[in-house]
Amino acid sequence: MFSQGADGRQDAGGTTGTVLIPMRFVWPYGGRRVFLSGSFTRWTEHLQMSPVEGCPTVFQVICSLTPGIHQYKFHVDGEWRHDERQPFVTGKYGTVNTMFVPTESDTVPPVQVPDTPTNRTNMDVDSVDVPLRISDADIDVSRHGISVFLSTHTAYDLLPDSGKVVALDVNLPVKQAFHILYEQGFPVAPLWDSYRGQFVGMLSALDFILILRELGNHASNLTEEELETHTISAWKEGNQQLRRQVHRHARPFGRNLVYAGPNDSLKDIALKILQNEVATVPIIHSSTEGSFPHLLHLSSLSGILKCICRHFRHCSSSLPILQQPISAFRLGTWVPKIGETNGRPLAMLRPNASLSSALSLLVEARVSSIPIVDDNDSLLDVYCRSDITALAKDRAYAQFHLDEMSIHQALQLGQDASPFGFFNGQRCQMCLRSDPLQKVMERLANPGVRRVIVVEAGSKRVEGIISLSDIFRFLLG
Repeated sequence: MFSQGADGRQDAGGTTGTVLIPMRFVWPYGGRRVFLSGSFTRWTEHLQMSPVEGCPTVFQVICSLTPGIHQYKFHVDGEWRHDERQPFVTGKYGTVNTMFVPTESDTVPPVQVPDTPTNRTNMDVDSVDVPLRISDADIDVSRHGISVFLSTHTAYDLLPDSGKVVALDVNLPVKQAFHILYEQGFPVAPLWDSYRGQFVGMLSALDFILILRELGNHASNLTEEELETHTISAWKEGNQQLRRQVHRHARPFGRNLVYAGPNDSLKDIALKILQNEVATVPIIHSSTEGSFPHLLHLSSLSGILKCICRHFRHCSSSLPILQQPISAFRLGTWVPKIGETNGRPLAMLRPNASLSSALSLLVEARVSSIPIVDDNDSLLDVYCRSDITALAKDRAYAQFHLDEMSIHQALQLGQDASPFGFFNGQRCQMCLRSDPLQKVMERLANPGVRRVIVVEAGSKRVEGIISLSDIFRFLLG
């Protein structure tokens, strides 16, 4: 039996003395009559959900649940449904959503329903913002499980069934390398020195950013025409001023290449990426000493994270942290709250800012992407380091000055014609502070994604940023 006390808290079976945590369930996909049922109602009671004021396609109901894992489904206009955007499993009652309710203090805080703007979208309804705690023991258990997995799996687990890798000769002209990476869709490539018979470094989007910034500098000795003959090796080892800039903001060319072998553990590879502050580590195999090395794959944190997500997807109960909201952890960079003096401000720009300012910020803030926001700091799009290769299209880098091109214009170069225009949000990977860690990890496991932007429910105002390196520093402790 499902009963409701005088204080409005619902208790499965009418038990008393049990700590109950208020949680909000949301169905954001429309309907005429929507009900909620779940393990907490013993699947026998249907709780009617109410439309959110100002957003009639979004339904909600607040229930007080005991700590633990609960399953639930929605009954929409006579049909059983589940929310594919929330964690779900297949079991006795078909495909059902799951929710983990953490242990809370004896005093249940009052339910605080946030104001509901009239311009909400499907992702803009948050769960009840109640204080959440996770024990250090649960964090330690989860970290140990991930450490064991990463230590017992090797780079071979990263190799795709099919694919391609691109390596560039160090004697290739910079301009040609620029176009190759754009046409192949790669932001980075290993560098091969045929004279030495080995891989000697990496050419990345950051190199092109630095090159184009120098081209925009009237005092630069490197002209656009020189890109026709100026080689990668000359760029890496040439002008002392350029070398100082590369050494300050990127990995020096003279340092040994950071690489891994196919038998290296995933944990060792992840630590190499974090400790050397690189985005990619090539997997290189040499059968015998002095033999011709084979480039097998370019490993990244996103590929390793994909292995973690795939392995623990069906046994997430072994990692207690996965269903915890990201706000429960010290994770990522967040917009400082009013009165805070020690918070690190987030790097954000308006769409009409110059491309030059975006490139400078990417280099000086040492970040991989920058949120592009409106006057209310609501997320519109992102500008990433890899977007620089779009300037190779029709030799745009030779036709525009960085100070004269806006971020809006630069992003348009890399996008196909679309009826939705520039701000279609398809490139933005967003989440809410209430989203479980597992969901954020799965989004970061997508190829090419380096950061997820945390936005406020409703307004999409930027609240924080969680990067791949943030996730791994947390997971590896």
